[in-house]
Parts: sequence; structure tokens; C-alpha cells
Amino acid sequence: MSEAKRRSVGRPAGATKASGGHSQSLVRGLTLLEYLSASPLGLALSELAEMADLAPSTTHRLLQALQGQGFVTQESDQGLWRIDVKTFRIGNSFLEARDVVAKSRPFLRRLTAETGETANLGIRDGATAVFLAQNESPQMMRMITRLGSRAPLHASGVGKALLAWMSEEERSALLEGGYELARVTENTLYRTDSLQTEMADIRAQGFACDREEHAIGLHCVAACIFDEHATPLAAISVSGPMARIPEERLLVLGALVRQVASEITQQLGGQLPR
Repeated sequence: MSEAKRRSVGRPAGATKASGGHSQSLVRGLTLLEYLSASPLGLALSELAEMADLAPSTTHRLLQALQGQGFVTQESDQGLWRIDVKTFRIGNSFLEARDVVAKSRPFLRRLTAETGETANLGIRDGATAVFLAQNESPQMMRMITRLGSRAPLHASGVGKALLAWMSEEERSALLEGGYELARVTENTLYRTDSLQTEMADIRAQGFACDREEHAIGLHCVAACIFDEHATPLAAISVSGPMARIPEERLLVLGALVRQVASEITQQLGGQLPR
């Protein structure tokens, strides 16, 4: 195909080169920011150029552009380059966006609206699940958990969901390292083999069920929210009296909670396990 014919198809001549050049500069600039963010004491121009495999002149040009936008700064004494306030501000915004409690609240309200039951959010702290947020059921008879209260990992819906999705090594270390499978109720799983079987079932169906294992007369379903590494970040649950959540409704609610947890994971930029 002739050069003239190639230019008549697709993008105009020179468009790809210009676009690629701009993209390349952007990628290189972001790469420099990554190196600087990992070096809080700062880096010299020569160090940055070597780390990024760029010519010193190219590195200096990119740093000047980043400096002009407030992303990096250069110390006058030693000439070291560091990240500047705008980079910190963007990073801080990302952390605020990752606030799992704030992001989960609308979803907890939605779960209560759709199910009529109390919706909860908890995280793991050592060998316990800690409840950080709750949206109460409008029903007169309802489950209420004091925020900040704890429940054993093996004896609660949120706890079992978090426990099931821990790495095999981490879970084994916990269970074999003196963790007591205390019987909170007569239905609590207190044998390691029974609990390990339960963990496999939870991972297969994507949600955990608490069948009067934490409190007699109370049923609960829970599912995990995952971070960008597909590791458990938190878990949400729906809980209520057995009279309103019989066995057959547990599975229906479990599928709903699993779906909502997946939506929160996506909004937080997390990844679901494969």
C-alpha cells in the first residue's frame, strides 16, 4: 500500500505520533512521581534519570513541567526533588474516597429499604469483627448492635465472611495460634474441621450465614467487600429475627447482600476474588 493511500485511511497523518508522544510524556511523568512518592527524603536528578531509564535532559524537562503544576518541588540546598503539596492533596482525596464506612452508608440504607431488616458493616480487628456502621430496621422487633462492639470471627455472619476470605496461610495461623473457638450459643461452630468446611461453603456461595450462632433467635447473612488486591476490606450483613428470616429466606438475602457487597467493592476500586 502506498504512503498516500495509507494516509487516506483512519487517522490523519501525524495524529498517531502526536498522541503517542503526549501519552509517552504523561506516562514518564507519572513514573517519576511514583519514584518520588516512594522516596520521602527526595532524589537527585541523576538518580531519577537512572531509575526511570531516561536521559537527564528529558528527566529535567518533565520535572520542570511537574513543578510548574505544583506536583513536585526541588530543594535549593541539595537540589533533591520531592513530591509537592498537590500530589499529597490528590493522594489524600483518594484515601477519602476509599472511606469504606462513608461509601457503604447508602448501600446499607438500600439493604434496609429492600429487606426491612437491619444492615451492618464491620471490619476485622485481630480475632474479632468490629461493627462500624448500621442502618436499623423500622420493625419493632429488630437487631441492634452498638457501634464499636465486637463479635468473634467464627460466631458471627460478618466475622465468618471475613474469616473465609482470608488467605489460607493467615487463617491457618489464626486458628492454630491459640484462637479459641468458644461456644457463644449452642449453635456456634466450635470444632476446627466443621469451621473449615463452613469456610469452603462460604467461598463457594459468596456469602456467610449465621444461624443463631451469635444470638439465639437471630439469623444473619454477610458478604465481603474487597480491596484492590482482592483481600477482605470489610463485610456487610443483614440480620433479623428467625421469624422474619427463616432458612429459605437466608439464601435469597445472601444473594442480595453478595451483590451489594460487589457493588461497594467496585465503587472503592477493589477487585473480586477469582
